[in-house]
Amino acid sequence: MPLYLILLTPFVFFLSLCIGTVHIEVKDVWTVLVNILSFQTPLDQSLRNQLIIEDLRIPRTILAWIVGASLAVTGAAMQGLFRNPLADPSIIGVTSGASLGASIAAVLMNSFLPSLFGLSIVVIGSFFGGLAAVVLVYKLSSSLTLQYRNIPFSSIKGGSVATMLLLGIAITALAGALNSSLIYVADNETLRRISLWSMGGVDSANHKHIIIAFVVILPSIILLFNLHKSLDVLLLGESEAQLLGVNTKITRFMIISLVALSVSTSVALAGVIGFVGLLVPHFFRLILGPNHRNLMLCSIFGGGIFLIIADILSRILFSPSELPVGIVTAMIGAPFFIIILRQSKLNIME
Repeated sequence: MPLYLILLTPFVFFLSLCIGTVHIEVKDVWTVLVNILSFQTPLDQSLRNQLIIEDLRIPRTILAWIVGASLAVTGAAMQGLFRNPLADPSIIGVTSGASLGASIAAVLMNSFLPSLFGLSIVVIGSFFGGLAAVVLVYKLSSSLTLQYRNIPFSSIKGGSVATMLLLGIAITALAGALNSSLIYVADNETLRRISLWSMGGVDSANHKHIIIAFVVILPSIILLFNLHKSLDVLLLGESEAQLLGVNTKITRFMIISLVALSVSTSVALAGVIGFVGLLVPHFFRLILGPNHRNLMLCSIFGGGIFLIIADILSRILFSPSELPVGIVTAMIGAPFFIIILRQSKLNIME
């Protein structure tokens, strides 16, 4: 399964370079790629194609793959950490925190500081908002000692995952209320900007975004994948994992930190894109089982492929207009997820 997905990735990538408002023939795309790789100056008739592919489609396709891989593998990590196949990265408040940070930046700061270090202030606000929400959840969970009956998680020093789950729900609700308040007082232009950003999209991708994705998201994905053995042990329970020699506090901190960093950056660069972190790892978990090595590897490539395909559909469904890719992932993900649930007869309470 992982090999098939790895081989499918360049095909989907190439397809993304061909399809769009301006259709480019396969041979022309290949010519442009050869020119780029060999640093050749394009002919006059192929200059337009090269500009479209090099400046627009290659950045958005790379960003779509990295963001899709990030959301999917962090979803797999969250499902393993919380031992719940319906968990996703937003469960610890990172998505709602990023949305609140973007709204604060757009409403309160955009008029006098529209950009910083060449990046939109909304992107920067979203990144720090997501990180702040996760830090708050983790700090609060570490300081609280809550005891519940019939919850399959043990309370240990450093905050249990059950406490973190409940605090994540609370912080998500609080961030949502504050975000709605800011949207309520925003002017029409700012309101439209926030709304479009919240729908998700990779159409604004540029080379700076790609550099950030390679520097921040890609290493986070690799480091998170290397924790697959610890995630396998955590499936037995935190107490059992401790008995087997796993430092659950440090492992949990590393997983949460990497998820927060990766998802905050992904949301900052591409907006809120739903269902990737929930659907993709859940789908592969049903096929491959709970072994996190294969599960996370398939989630990385499957998530990247899924988001590239969703981006292709966003360009052609209402061409020449483009749909936000977050709408497309929801349109595909929601019905498909319902079908998976019906076929697997998953008991959510287990």
